[in-house]
Amino acid sequence: MGVMQIPRRVDYGLRAAIYLAAQDRERNCSLAEIAERQGVPRKFLEKIIQDLIHSGLVKSKRGPDGGYTLTRAPGEISFQDIVEALEGPVAVNLCMAQEMNCDHLPRCAMVGVWHEIQRRVVDVLAHTTLADLQRSPWQQGLASTSLSSAA
Repeated sequence: MGVMQIPRRVDYGLRAAIYLAAQDRERNCSLAEIAERQGVPRKFLEKIIQDLIHSGLVKSKRGPDGGYTLTRAPGEISFQDIVEALEGPVAVNLCMAQEMNCDHLPRCAMVGVWHEIQRRVVDVLAHTTLADLQRSPWQQGLASTSLSSAA
């Protein structure tokens, strides 16, 4: 049986961004370092980082002290920013895509449920920043995160 899941590309992109967020803002991290520390295949991470650069979330510096850093403070980069940089707009079902081009839409009994799921998922992604992950999961607790407020 299949599982609804976040694409591996997004998972790896978030891991890389969270790692960069935990570093000193002036420190450039090499691709090899990020890949090793986050357990991400280097070649795959290279493509992901390029997309994050093109979206303006990560910047690169060449040379002996080169590497990658975030372009903004961790509190200014949301999970939604990263997800959309790597996969495009969030849509939990085709009918929730911006085009909303579903033939069943006029008579669909599920559209309200999809809309609410969409709203909650986007809300959590939009309100969870890289800075939120600076604290350990044990310190955060579900009660203090945006996950509990979205319910």
